Amino acid sequence: MAPKPNSTASKAPASTAGKAPAKTEGAKAAKKTASKSKAATTGADGEKKKRKKARKETYSSYIYKVLRQVHPDTGISNKAMAILNSFVNDIFDRIATEASKLAKYSKKSTISSREIQTSVRLILPGELAKHAISEGTKSVTKFSAGTK
Repeated sequence: MAPKPNSTASKAPASTAGKAPAKTEGAKAAKKTASKSKAATTGADGEKKKRKKARKETYSSYIYKVLRQVHPDTGISNKAMAILNSFVNDIFDRIATEASKLAKYSKKSTISSREIQTSVRLILPGELAKHAISEGTKSVTKFSAGTK
């Protein structure tokens, strides 16, 4: 039997006696992420809707494209791809942090190609820095030519 919509009787709060203690914030967050991975949920109209998988941004497609250019017949495992992705994120973070410090030292609010180039010189060793700077200069020149 369904309850009447105009019922004036208020519901009493449910008893908490004999129940487990309340979950911590960490457990709630873990439960939320676990519930996001479910395939389908019910919408307001009662129909099942597919939940989109949370997007994860990686450099995998770009790493794969470079691998194809350098070694067309060589594959790469998921574990190796994860390691390379972690490596790219780490180097990016180091260069960006150093460039941010350089911009602060010169009291600028913008990181330019000059700060990036100096950061690369400071972070990468010897010959690797020279190659990285020449590739970066080539990319900036190509980009500038395309935008004019």
